[in-house]
Amino acid sequence: MKKSALLLLIILLAAESALAGKPIIDRSKGYVGDLPELGKQFGEPEPAKTTPQYEATKNFSSANQVKPTPRDNPAFVNIILKADKNTQYINDINDLLPTLEKIYDLIENEADVQRFIATTYFFTKNIEYLRDKYQDKPEFYFVSFQKILETDLHVQTVSNLRAEAVKNAPYMAYGADGKIYNSVNIDEQLSYLQKEIEETIAVIKGVY
Repeated sequence: MKKSALLLLIILLAAESALAGKPIIDRSKGYVGDLPELGKQFGEPEPAKTTPQYEATKNFSSANQVKPTPRDNPAFVNIILKADKNTQYINDINDLLPTLEKIYDLIENEADVQRFIATTYFFTKNIEYLRDKYQDKPEFYFVSFQKILETDLHVQTVSNLRAEAVKNAPYMAYGADGKIYNSVNIDEQLSYLQKEIEETIAVIKGVY
């Protein structure tokens, strides 16, 4: 009987509280209320759209617009094509060809002494640089390099002969030394040098 009376009392109190608009839950025991909708604030962001930073090429013709590979460029050969370790040596001796060919042409065209001496001096300076560069390297003993060194000695000899002839020939016309500086001997020495230059050019062009 007592239990029924207690249960009836609780029901009446609850009804009274509901009619009064008050919750029967004790707010001091935790949070009571509506939770915020978090989906919109913490959802995955949509990826941003980007546009290319270049303009498309229209009517591209590879046959007309692509440049050929610079195979004659030492930098391209050495770096891009990864040529063998001797390529630098080949490039160095190939650089001598224009000067050798110029000396050959000066002899062929009977150019004046000043131009001949200036060109041979430039050639000799290049040989000095290469001699120092390859002095302690295997390339120094290559047949091609030894041939270049021999040609340089011959070039220096003939160049000095022509320079001395200009200064001394007028004073040695009848002496033994006069025969060395006369035009016949000089032309003969130039002819020998021209043949040697031709051989050296062939040797350089034959190195791979």
